[in-house]
Amino acid sequence: MKREILIKFGQKVRNERNRLGLSQEELASRANVHRTYIGMIERAEKNITLENIEKIANALEIPLNKLMNLKK
Repeated sequence: MKREILIKFGQKVRNERNRLGLSQEELASRANVHRTYIGMIERAEKNITLENIEKIANALEIPLNKLMNLKK
């Protein structure tokens, strides 16, 4: 069973990526991570590191605290 925090984080990344109209590959390029990594995060298949969370927040052009705010 996938952990709820990974699911919420993946949904947040997907929502923010879609808000910018980016593909997973475009976001991966901006964040300097492998293109399949973004999909794995969005599907809650990876327990992402803080360093990569920061890379993704920067690539999404949002503050780190906004990306980490998982409350609905």
